[in-house]
Amino acid sequence: MRQLLQCGRFSFRLEQRPLVMGILNVTPDSFSDGGRYGTLEFAISRAEEMVRDGVDLIDIGGESTRPGSPSVPVEEELRRVMPAVYALQGVGRALSVDTCKPLVMREAIIAGADMINDINGFRAPGAIEAVQGSDCGLCIMHMQGTPQDMQAEPVYGDVVGEVTAFLRERIEALLAAGIERERICVDPGLGFGKTVEHNYTLLRATARIEEELGFPVLIGLSRKSMIGAVTGRPVEGRLPGSIAGALAAVAHGAKILRVHDVAETVDALKVWRAATID
Repeated sequence: MRQLLQCGRFSFRLEQRPLVMGILNVTPDSFSDGGRYGTLEFAISRAEEMVRDGVDLIDIGGESTRPGSPSVPVEEELRRVMPAVYALQGVGRALSVDTCKPLVMREAIIAGADMINDINGFRAPGAIEAVQGSDCGLCIMHMQGTPQDMQAEPVYGDVVGEVTAFLRERIEALLAAGIERERICVDPGLGFGKTVEHNYTLLRATARIEEELGFPVLIGLSRKSMIGAVTGRPVEGRLPGSIAGALAAVAHGAKILRVHDVAETVDALKVWRAATID
């Protein structure tokens, strides 16, 4: 598996340790922290806190993708996201923008974004063209359906095989457009058109997905319903389960963890590393 991830101004050596991507939702309706960081002042404060806590990448999102969430007009997403991208240029960490809209991708890259994280796998018309001429990292995610309907009745014959095949097809589309391999990572999309069983099956198959595709795998399970389904805890009580899930993801080969709780995840990874390295 390739051990380098190139994200704009930043190059990450993935054999050293998993990367921690901190979630910064600049939205009023995120399932976990909606509204908390909706103003630029609070978003900057939260980003600075994540930097102190040891974050590697900060993932800025201006559109909630929780199940059933409505789509946000592109103008509104730009209004939410772009001030944060500009304001955080000097924070010293890679900036990712979580979007599926080509215009937002283009504007974010112009503003200095280091990664584009697309839940739609760069399928929108113009998405590949939007990122083609840049040097930013690209995260391809799998999603069955849309946020509006993805959890209605997700069905797979072979969830691991189908998700892997989708990711392979999208990788090939990006490579055919001349995008360098070092810029690409993949995300099986836990919680995006999957049942709880599908999610845990994919989590256990992380190493297989990475081996078959040859690209680093990002896992995002922080505070999700798959944690609540096992623990019986509401969103605000899912920290211990999220940490356990993060460590399980690392044990199964994940190279990037997308999380809400940066300090706790970084500490858990430090202890994990100390306990497992000979």
